[in-house]
Amino acid sequence: MAIVIDMPKLSDTMEEGVIAKWNVSEGDAVSSGDIIAEVETDKATMDVEVFDDGTVLKLVASEGDAIPLGGIIAIIGDEGEDISDLLDGDSSSASGKEAPAKKEKEPKEVEEEEKEFDPLFGEIEDKDEAGQEESAESADSASDEDGRVKASPLARKMAKEQGISLSKVKGSGPNGRIVKADIEGYKPEEQSPKQQAKSEEKAAPATKPAAAAAVNYEDIPINQMRKTIARRLSESMFTNPHFYETIDIDMKKAVQMRESLNVMPDVKISFNDMVVKACAVALRRHPKINSSWLGDVIRMHKDVHIAVAVAVEDGLLTPVIRDTDRKGFAEIGKEVRELAGKAKEKKLQPDQMEGSTFTISNLGMFGIEEFTAIINPPNACILAVGAIRDVPVVENGEVVPGKRMKVTLSSDHRVVDGALAAQFLQTLRSLLEEPMGMLL
Repeated sequence: MAIVIDMPKLSDTMEEGVIAKWNVSEGDAVSSGDIIAEVETDKATMDVEVFDDGTVLKLVASEGDAIPLGGIIAIIGDEGEDISDLLDGDSSSASGKEAPAKKEKEPKEVEEEEKEFDPLFGEIEDKDEAGQEESAESADSASDEDGRVKASPLARKMAKEQGISLSKVKGSGPNGRIVKADIEGYKPEEQSPKQQAKSEEKAAPATKPAAAAAVNYEDIPINQMRKTIARRLSESMFTNPHFYETIDIDMKKAVQMRESLNVMPDVKISFNDMVVKACAVALRRHPKINSSWLGDVIRMHKDVHIAVAVAVEDGLLTPVIRDTDRKGFAEIGKEVRELAGKAKEKKLQPDQMEGSTFTISNLGMFGIEEFTAIINPPNACILAVGAIRDVPVVENGEVVPGKRMKVTLSSDHRVVDGALAAQFLQTLRSLLEEPMGMLL
């Protein structure tokens, strides 16, 4: 019996997948566990395997096709088996293409709607008088040379029939709109010889064609990752009431400690690793920051799982460091580098990108001193980390060289209040200004 292979759900936010590559062809024999395709999801390129033995009877989708979850991508079964019923019964969902468009409205319905509504100026005053001829006229008047003049469709029709330019007619309707009575009462003004000559000059055909506007651009197709980034960040920005708090941190001791630790064999700690660790410790002390808004409840997470934003070629991924507060600098650094490498190769698995309770975005390596970040749902907060700056500071009445770093916390005000966010930032600052405390 033929078996339908559907588009599987390969990530928690996936709504459709793009067939990146077929590893089999129609007629090939496959066995349970074989990887038959690679599918581009919103986060990574994932393998699709089969769980039955058989022959590939049909590849319903082609490479590059976007297939919704549950849509048919292939059919396997016994060689020569009739699968016409399967294809006929779900051809639309299998191809990922939309069903045929609905039948257009009957002409009569269209006419009725256009009688009652002017697409530019709303309800038509002269509905009764214009009822027999407005439908076609409305479309014409919107594109004639007087298209920016406010006028009822009937007035436009009368002006056109009588050769009257609407720009010369004074409207008596609401907001100066030209109505039927204005056309009936219109009396052309006599033009001076100079005006007449100017009108004739304007009406004369152009002797040279207008130069075409220069067009130079490239349309870039939107991939699954970019679609998801656009959707999720738009939802976050326009749904979560963001507020921002920034604090300046003295990083002198953090710089010294990092230099001391990195002289040890096989140890490579970055400032980002230290910020991740400091956030994890601060979250343990301020659990309300480590929360999510779920509509009817606020979920305060018992575990600290920090996501770290990683820029990849096609967008942005946020691999998650689980139980971050229980790990040391070296372990955090090693895990961040491994996950960042997988992210750039699109090899992250769904469980490596899900379940974060807090997110960090660091642009310090690009020299960005300060910025704000959009909250990564369902987290309540995200920390934007800037570069460490060499600045003059005053110590004991003298100006001396200093190291400063600005961080900005974006918070969902439904979950976190300003004072709570400030207390978290104070703790974070104290941890980074006395980093030895994080080793205890």
